[in-house]
Amino acid sequence: MKRVTDVKMKKIWLTAIFGLVLPFTAAAEGYPDRPVLVTVAYSPGGATDFQARIVTMMAAQEPYLGQPLVIVNKPGAGGQVGWNWFAQRAKNDGYQLAAYNIPHFIAQSIVFKTKYNIDNLEPVANWGADPAVLIVNKDSQFNTAPELIDFAKKNPGKVTISGAGQFTGHHVAMLQLAKATGVTFKYIPTKGGVKALQRVLGGDVTAGFNNLSDSYRSRDKLKILAIADLERDKDFLPDVPTFKELGVEVDNSSVNFRGIMAPKGTPPEAIKTLSEKIPPMFQDKKVIKKMKAGGSPMRVMTRDEVMAMWKERQTYLTDLLKDLKKK
Repeated sequence: MKRVTDVKMKKIWLTAIFGLVLPFTAAAEGYPDRPVLVTVAYSPGGATDFQARIVTMMAAQEPYLGQPLVIVNKPGAGGQVGWNWFAQRAKNDGYQLAAYNIPHFIAQSIVFKTKYNIDNLEPVANWGADPAVLIVNKDSQFNTAPELIDFAKKNPGKVTISGAGQFTGHHVAMLQLAKATGVTFKYIPTKGGVKALQRVLGGDVTAGFNNLSDSYRSRDKLKILAIADLERDKDFLPDVPTFKELGVEVDNSSVNFRGIMAPKGTPPEAIKTLSEKIPPMFQDKKVIKKMKAGGSPMRVMTRDEVMAMWKERQTYLTDLLKDLKKK
């Protein structure tokens, strides 16, 4: 009797286990079966929002996700509002994703007590790499970066530079410029790249650091003086010199990598589907055409490549930020 009872109990347990596993497996096989939300931690119309809407526009089609990726904006504090919300409150069921910006969220997690860091977020894929550029209003007295730097040296603290929040790529670029030149600049953080650009266009600040893509689209109203990268951008700004060309030690630390991430704990099956379907979607010819038309540099990277990049940036930025004073 005891043996029969043991056998029956095993069958009951197996039935219970399969009852739990099969629905999850079936759900995984059908994933995604409804629209997926993507949090953008910046304002509508900014570079991240603008690009996210382009690179996700093919999501509902086959052979991609077969469901739309729906952008939801949660701007504030250079991305901190949206990413803190995402790390704390987003469901990890595969139906809530977010756009990331590097160095923004890593630098912020090093300097501030944020709820997000590379350990509680899952990279999916990278779509672009957008360098920071130094810009001034078209009517500005400055025509070159050396002219602006020379004026700032003679007028300490009088040159104001706008950017998209604290410890974003824009802020990192300005901190590097201040360190390399020994000049004191006054940083004016805003709620995103759009607001930062508007401060320059309106003449509210002396200059600004902004994304190449946003600046390129407004190039008729601006002077783009220098690019914070290791090489000139041959596709969009071939005539704009790098800081290094000008003898100023500002490198590519502020280049803005953008991509898609998920909360920690998202089912591995969902991560696998996303990491397989999204990079080819970024490389769709319609996406590439629209990104190029919008002056948006692309750099498609797989999940493994992004994971390696996150770790490298974490180590590098931790060391870099030790030597840069808060402005």
